Amino acid sequence: MKLKDKMESPIALRLNFVDVVCDDSLKSICADGRKVGCQFDVRLSYYRGHFLSTIDILKVLIDGQEMPAQDITFCLKGKEYGLAQLPDLVNVFWPIIEPATIKVFLPGGLEEGEHNINFVMYFRSPYMAIGPEQYMPINSSGEKTLVLKELI
Repeated sequence: MKLKDKMESPIALRLNFVDVVCDDSLKSICADGRKVGCQFDVRLSYYRGHFLSTIDILKVLIDGQEMPAQDITFCLKGKEYGLAQLPDLVNVFWPIIEPATIKVFLPGGLEEGEHNINFVMYFRSPYMAIGPEQYMPINSSGEKTLVLKELI
């Protein structure tokens, strides 16, 4: 049974190696001259990288509002993945030193200025068994207020 099937806020190991939400990374996404969303960068707060298939929970809240899962894209090494794809990405490795970009489809985008970004992510450590087919959950969540300054 996967972690996300059992609980929403697991008791998990937390190692604060880095700020998860990267400074100065909030940007608008535009298409045909209109804002259609935003993006920001995140880092893995752990001592080693992991395969994307180990991510059990990934949520984004912007200014306190939870974004629908189908409107969130996880971007790594120039490729984009929907959240529903993550369990199948057993060969896509997220290196510890490489930030990932999180894109959020948000019609009309965000206004310039400060926005609270709350990135919630729990993954399981496949080499730390804690029971039959259960693995140690790792909390790699982060929250930060970022300033939206520019369009891309």
